[in-house]
Amino acid sequence: MGDQDFERVPSIKNKALRINLNKNIYGTFAEIGAGQETVRNFFRAGGSSGTIAKTMSAYDKDFSDAIYGVEDDKRYVTESRLHKMIDHETNLIEDRIVRDKHPNKLFFTYANTVATIDFAKRYKGHGWVGIKYQLKPDAEYNKIVLHMRFKENDARLQQNTLGILGTNLIYAAFYAHNDAKQILIDLYDHIDKDQIEIDTINFSGPAFKDVDNRLISLQLVKNGMTDAVMFDADANNVLPAKVLYKKNILALRGSFRPVTKVNEDIYEKSIALFAKEKKVEKENIEVVFEITLSNLRSEGEINEEDFMDRAKLLCSLGHTVMISNFQEYYKLVEYFSNYTKERMGLAMGVNNLVDIFDEKYYRHLSGGILEAFGKLFFKDLRVYLYPYKSQNSGKIITSENLKVHPRMKELYKFFKINGRVVDIEDYDPEVLGIFSREVLAMIANEEEGWEDMLPAKTVEMIKEQKLFKREYHRPEKIGFQLNQ
Repeated sequence: MGDQDFERVPSIKNKALRINLNKNIYGTFAEIGAGQETVRNFFRAGGSSGTIAKTMSAYDKDFSDAIYGVEDDKRYVTESRLHKMIDHETNLIEDRIVRDKHPNKLFFTYANTVATIDFAKRYKGHGWVGIKYQLKPDAEYNKIVLHMRFKENDARLQQNTLGILGTNLIYAAFYAHNDAKQILIDLYDHIDKDQIEIDTINFSGPAFKDVDNRLISLQLVKNGMTDAVMFDADANNVLPAKVLYKKNILALRGSFRPVTKVNEDIYEKSIALFAKEKKVEKENIEVVFEITLSNLRSEGEINEEDFMDRAKLLCSLGHTVMISNFQEYYKLVEYFSNYTKERMGLAMGVNNLVDIFDEKYYRHLSGGILEAFGKLFFKDLRVYLYPYKSQNSGKIITSENLKVHPRMKELYKFFKINGRVVDIEDYDPEVLGIFSREVLAMIANEEEGWEDMLPAKTVEMIKEQKLFKREYHRPEKIGFQLNQ
């Protein structure tokens, strides 16, 4: 009487044991780069002879290449390598195990390719982890593939964490297979978020036919598993490091709720200016449309349908989308700086720039606004400023006549004189009066005239898929940002 259920999460040993005692689950463990840490948990749990078909550890690069082939980029800790490992080992199981003799077997291949912390402790390490598995005999395979980064500073601790993560993945794949969000949560069983960061994950196969990986990306940020995720125009979650590596990055922050002709104008005019910069190569530009978590939460809890409407529109226009937890711009630039040393640009509206010069956003920093600006502009950053037309006076506000707090005037002048703030001068004056909050209300209320405020492809998609038709708050309750 009175006892509470205090251990809802099975131990790692019990997870491995449950898999081992299942007479149908049977497969291969292929682990490269950090030791055979996952399969070790299954050996230690006992009863593994009916589960483990083979363990594989092709540490030598020549042996690895001979088995899985040579990567085009000659690298080993890559998503491509992981897929080759998983597919190769699964094919071997299918070839070597006779179905007539084992009609009920559920085959799987677990694999990881990992680099742990280097000797000098400059790079903490990262890796790709995945599983390919069946939920019914002879059924089509499912796949879960993720990228993780280590946060611990000791190789042995990282190896242990990797073993726990792998066991969690295998267990969740079989016992939480009907709920991708739950699988994501289960990956952190017995792991703290200061041990690893999962920044990319993709689900595929019949068990996940209704899963949109963009929505899973949102969960990574929402659950604090990572600070930023990205997905491409094909709706696939992509590794930020791969997209941003050594690129000239131009970021456009907004709500994109929906994408308006203002967004389109900012994009076209800012990228034209950015491409003309001396340290920018046009073919090396990566444009990122960023939505902050605080923006998604602007009306309370995150509305996932609302998020998906925005994501679908941006993807349909061929854009790379980033969801981040970076409320301040300097954090966004710091994040980009992890992957590139090339010149970067930010496209924003006047109100956004005025907010950047508001000291209240930097009270948590020991160096205050000066520390934030040091981080924001130290990379020779350019801000491309889109004008604002006052709804009251009709006056056009640019970098020449905007007003910042009196204490910030000289600081603003410094960046303005040094060419860090560049006006978008050839803007389309016809679109300055378009505000997404008003367009959104018109769509929701089925009013006429909103079509003229949006790109043609956006209008077509909203009508075809009935996006933004659900109940939304009135315009006055929606947070205003100029570049929405």
